[in-house]
Amino acid sequence: MAVSDSDLIQAWTRVLTLSRLKRGDVVTVLTTEGVTHPQTLRCAMTAVGLMGARANRLDLSPVNGDKSLSRDSLAYLGTTPLSGNRAAIAALKASDLVIDLMTLLFSPEQHDILQGGGKILLAVEPPEILLRMVPTEEDKQRVLACAALLEGAREMRVRSAAGTDLVCPLGEFPVMKEYGFVDEPGRWDHWPSGFALTWPNEGATQGRIVVDRGDILLPMKSYVNDPIVMEVKDGYVTSISGGVDAELLKDYMSSFGDPEAYAMSHIGWGAQERARWSTLGLYDREATIGMDARAYAGNFLFSLGPNNEVGGSRTTACHMDIPLRGCTVTLDGREVVREGRLLNECLATPEVA
Repeated sequence: MAVSDSDLIQAWTRVLTLSRLKRGDVVTVLTTEGVTHPQTLRCAMTAVGLMGARANRLDLSPVNGDKSLSRDSLAYLGTTPLSGNRAAIAALKASDLVIDLMTLLFSPEQHDILQGGGKILLAVEPPEILLRMVPTEEDKQRVLACAALLEGAREMRVRSAAGTDLVCPLGEFPVMKEYGFVDEPGRWDHWPSGFALTWPNEGATQGRIVVDRGDILLPMKSYVNDPIVMEVKDGYVTSISGGVDAELLKDYMSSFGDPEAYAMSHIGWGAQERARWSTLGLYDREATIGMDARAYAGNFLFSLGPNNEVGGSRTTACHMDIPLRGCTVTLDGREVVREGRLLNECLATPEVA
């Protein structure tokens, strides 16, 4: 259903307030020519102005159109419209807040901006999804509770009735907390979101993943019809078998010609109660990047591809996000998700230091 400008402006105002935007702050809205949703842009600029901050727009031409097999902004990573653009990068680093309506994720330019203390808020989903999942302080507390369980854990094990049995040693990489707003210097987040994640130790994950019927492949944005079996050894998927869905996945991933595409990337689980597993089929594939699928409460989300987002050395243009239903997730033997349902430990409010 369509969203009114007034409702979306109010939503932006709530998110920017949670992000501690102040009167006089400089905000740069980063857009892509011919791609950025015009209502999202219009309402973001209006909300920034109404809050007394100064809004600039930086509009850049898209790249990678000749390489990517999809129009999805996460289907081909690496170079961005900012690559080598010193003037644009300088403008973003001089901003108190960057509203990313383009998608800088997994780019060195994003790291550069954040390391200087800047804040980046990504928002590329359609207005109706943004409005349904306006972040709250309660969302933050739920994600922090999940993250507190991950921090200090040394092993994650994931099992399911479909046949998944995966062991992921932990501790080499930090825990990331995505709750939908940027309330600290140097913070990146994504509206909408709601999950905690980390990366397994390099070259250490072992076991089997079964992507079952009804699970979701991203960036394909499709529900799986026949199970896909992935064997994982020493941190890499070594085989993919199954029916047509498995063949489609193998063909897509092989098109990148990069063995690093098969490496285990981030792992974690969703904690957003307003995100729904069932909504993916209700949207045009080119209108969404599938954040409902990534964030719905109780999923186990695993990824294949890069780890440079948290300081690792592995980069690859191929990035797969695959949320699974019905999994049981344990940390050092302690259950945190049972058969696709968050346990109470994930809902508790963490202690404040």
